[in-house]
Order: sequence, then C-alpha cells, then structure tokens
Amino acid sequence: MPRPLLTLRTTIVTLGLLLGGLVLVAFLSLVAGTTRTSVSEVAAVLFQGPDHSSEAIRTIILQIRLPRVLLAMIVGAGLSVAGATFQALLRNPLAEPYILGISSGGTVGALVAMSLGLGVSQFLPPLFSFVGSLSVMLLVFALGYRRGSLDTNALLLSGVMVGAFFSAMVLLFTAVMNQDIRTTYLWLIGNLGAAEMRSVIVLLPMMLLAGGVLIAQARFFNLIATGDETAMHLGVEVERVKRISYLMASLVTGLSVSVSGVIGFVGLVVPHACRLLFGPDHRLLLPASFLAGAIYLLLCDLLSRVLLSPSEIPVGVVTAVIGAPVFIYLLKRR
Repeated sequence: MPRPLLTLRTTIVTLGLLLGGLVLVAFLSLVAGTTRTSVSEVAAVLFQGPDHSSEAIRTIILQIRLPRVLLAMIVGAGLSVAGATFQALLRNPLAEPYILGISSGGTVGALVAMSLGLGVSQFLPPLFSFVGSLSVMLLVFALGYRRGSLDTNALLLSGVMVGAFFSAMVLLFTAVMNQDIRTTYLWLIGNLGAAEMRSVIVLLPMMLLAGGVLIAQARFFNLIATGDETAMHLGVEVERVKRISYLMASLVTGLSVSVSGVIGFVGLVVPHACRLLFGPDHRLLLPASFLAGAIYLLLCDLLSRVLLSPSEIPVGVVTAVIGAPVFIYLLKRR
C-alpha cells in the first residue's frame, strides 16, 4: 500500500512527538544513575535555585550527568544524520560512517593529536579527527570507483578493508602512547563517561551547523534517489550537493569520534528505523533521524549505566550488540 504524500502537518506532528520523546528520555537519564536521585530533586536542580537542593545533588546533576546527557544527544544526532546522508547519496541502506571506515579514520586523527601533545586543546583533536575522517572518506570513495562510476558493493568492501587497516593503526597508537591503557581502551570502543560541559559548548554549534546543512539538502536527496542523471535533468547540481554533503557528514563523524570514541551502528540502525516508520522522503527522514538518533544514544547510554550498576558498560558495546544483528538482517535481506 503506497504511503500518503508528506504534508506540513505530518512533519510538524512527527517531529513534535520526537522532540517530546527526546525531552522525556533526557530527563529520565538525569534521574537514573548509581546515586539515587528523585524526579523532584532533579526538577529542583534544573528549575529552582540552589537553596532548594543540596550541593552534592547539584554537583551530580550539573557536572556529571547533564554534560553526559547533552553529549549523548549531540553525538547520537550527528552520527544518525550522517548515516542517513551516506545512505541517501549511495542509495544503499548499509552505508554508515562506522561501516565505511570513516569513524576509524577520525579515531586515528584524534590519536595523532594526542600523541603530539595537543590533547589539552579543545579545538585541535576535533580538527585532527575531521581531517582523518575526511581522508578516509576520500580514500574509500576513490577505491569504490569503477569505470568512472561509484560501485556501492566495492565501496562497502573498501570501507571494511580500510576500516580494518585504520583499526590496526589505532591499536598501534594505543600500544605506544604513554597513557592509561584502560582509559584509552574505553574511549576506543565508545564511551561517554568523560563528558565535560566545555566539550559540549565547543561541539554543539559546529554539529548544529553541519546537521542543518545536511537537512537543508533533503529535497536534493529525494531527486538524487531517482538517479544522478534524472536529478541533473531536474536541475540539481549533483556533484556539488555530493561534495558538500560528504564534507559535512565527515565533519559530523570526526567531531563525534573526537569526544566519544568509536560508537558504531548508530548511523545504520536509526535511519533505517525512521525510514520504516516515516517513509523515504528525506524532508522528514533527515530531521527525524537527527532527533531519533539523540533519543537512541541516550537510551543506549542509559542502559550502559544501569544494567550492571554500579559498574558501567561502554556505550559502544550496547550500540554494537543492537546494531550488528540489524546489519546482518539488512545484508541478508538485500
């Protein structure tokens, strides 16, 4: 049965519900944790003055949980919209930053910055991570071209192989860097435990800018989905749209990796779920993926904190446990 045409009312209602769900899950994430806090205590910290809550509770909520919640929202939203972008441009539901090896490139870039002693800066690790993501993206796409056109199967295989190579480079950096091995290991498999408000402040405007640029390309993605030649006949500057979109998606991936490590499969699971629920129209799919990605990573992070409390599971493990079966399902179905 064909889906009804997308209307402004449908878009507003859908995004409004997702936004409401995001606020609810974010508040729940502030309440849950190793230290017990009630809904009223969290509400007092957020909406009332310091006289209405103890200093210990304020420290837990504002300095530990709130930065982590905000960072999970930003990273989840960014990885999800980047995954939806790659899937749209490649016309392949299996494409996403982790599968294409772009996350591994961003990791190597961030580790290079740390090995050079630049990790104390809030700006240089994200910059190096972006350069690493962009370099891997260019390499993977160069390997994916055959006879002047992009072969998506060759692209996916190239991404897996290049990703494996850069993962080995990551292990090499980990072995030679003079850092705490456990901290480095947790970062490599995806971890939000070291979230700081200053990272959120640096990351948020750049992530909103890149995400906004990608969402603004939604109408062009709809036309490109019919084929590059058809889109060009309809007036779309296909190569320009692809260049801008790949650049912004790499920026989003690099920024995410630089603060949270490699969190895989978010860009695969969320856009595919949104496509099943809301349809393939990118005018709704991209902003819905943006909000749903934030919700999804918040939920995964919440699970990582409460499943084995007081111990904690790295959030990258939770997303992989959920995402790997979904990837196998999509691969078999395709």
